[in-house]
This record gives sequence, structure tokens and C-alpha cells, in this order.
Amino acid sequence: MKILVPIKRVVDYNVKVRPLSDNSNVDLNNVKMAVNPFCEIALEEAVRLKESGKATEVIAVSVGQTDSQEQLRTALALGADRATLVETDSLLEPLAIAKVLQKIIEDEKPDLIILGKQAIDGDNNQTGQMLGALLDYPQATNASEVSINESSISVTREIDGGLQTLELTIPSIVTTDLRLNEPRYASLPNIMKAKKKELNVIPAADLGIDLGSRTELLSVELPPSREAGIMVETVDDLVDKLKNEAKVIQ
Repeated sequence: MKILVPIKRVVDYNVKVRPLSDNSNVDLNNVKMAVNPFCEIALEEAVRLKESGKATEVIAVSVGQTDSQEQLRTALALGADRATLVETDSLLEPLAIAKVLQKIIEDEKPDLIILGKQAIDGDNNQTGQMLGALLDYPQATNASEVSINESSISVTREIDGGLQTLELTIPSIVTTDLRLNEPRYASLPNIMKAKKKELNVIPAADLGIDLGSRTELLSVELPPSREAGIMVETVDDLVDKLKNEAKVIQ
């Protein structure tokens, strides 16, 4: 079984992001970048399936600028066998990324595509679903458990009030939730080995896809500062303020 794992380069989750002075975008100057945490979970699951003998090859794919090679090397150090970067200087929307992945999947023909349910920068939670629609593949979102059977994939996902188990035919798409696993750290020997692993770069323009934006970014701003809290003397005072000032009760 061949598994393909799309990953995304994002600002490290420990970094507090700031907008540029003109509010045109997020300030990425001298900011630490990392693999999107949900993508790390997807990669970890793919590597575990390979280690258990259920998969034979794990391919990492990213769509972005040349700097994304750094995150692909990280993916190779974490257990991916080879990697592909579809290079573009444009910030692509989920639909454009899904179209790029569709082309890569048509060439690679993986049995399973595992990707994070969302990226922590845009929080769109759209790429996996759009990819499933473009390919007409069965899909399971927000997976908390994945198991491989002889000719199908069983996926457990958390829903309101319990768990839902889906049986997917191969090939299929799975998007990962936080509780699926805990990603490993790359060891120094594996980081060194990753430098010798195959990493292909494909210009996005060579794919012949319409990557034009359907939306326009108008402004990036910090949320308004929260007002300081106040202390109340009695429950009656609290109810009065909730009703007349905050207007959250009637």
C-alpha cells in the first residue's frame, strides 16, 4: 500500500503572530516556521502503518515556496520515504491546493491519502473535502482511529454523543484529528539520513491548472483588546450586570 501525506509550512504554534505595519498580511520576517501540527499527526499515522507492515511507501507532498523544502526534509526525517514540492510563490487557496494534489495523486496513484483536517494559519478545514470531491474518492474526516483491512480502511471519528465508524474502499482520503496519535521527534541520525532521500521539485505552472484566487485578502488585524474584568459584591450585582450591561441573559 502506498500512502501520500500532504503537509503545509506554517508559523510555529508557539509563535505569537503579528500583522505587518500596513495590515496587508501576517508578518513572517524572522519568524520560526514548522510543519502544521495536524499534518504531523497525519504523517505519524502513515509512518506507523508502514512500520506495522500495512504500508510499503510513504510520500510527503507540499505546495508552496522553496522554503517548504525545510518542512519536507523534516517529514523525511520523521519516516517519509520520498517527498515532492510543488513550487509556487503565490499563497494558494484550499481549492487550488486540492487541484494540485489531484494532479500529484493521479500520477502517484496512492491507495490512501492522509492529511491534517486543517492548517493552524487559515483554519479552513476544506482541502481534504475538496480533494475528495475532485477525485470522487470516499473520505472520512476528523479521524481518531484508523485501521487497515485487506481491501478497506476502517476509520473511527468522534461525533456529538459518541463515536462513528466508517468503512472506506481503497483508494480513499482520511483527515486527522488531534486524538489520533502523538507525533514523534526526529532523531539526529534520521535527520542526517533525510538529507540523502529523494526530494523532487515541480513548478506549479507546469501542471496546467487554474490556480487563480477566488477571494481577496483585504486586511489582517489583531483582535480588539479585552476590557479589564470587574469584581462584584453579590450574586444580585452579577445578575444585574449580566442582564443590563453584558446583555447575555434576559
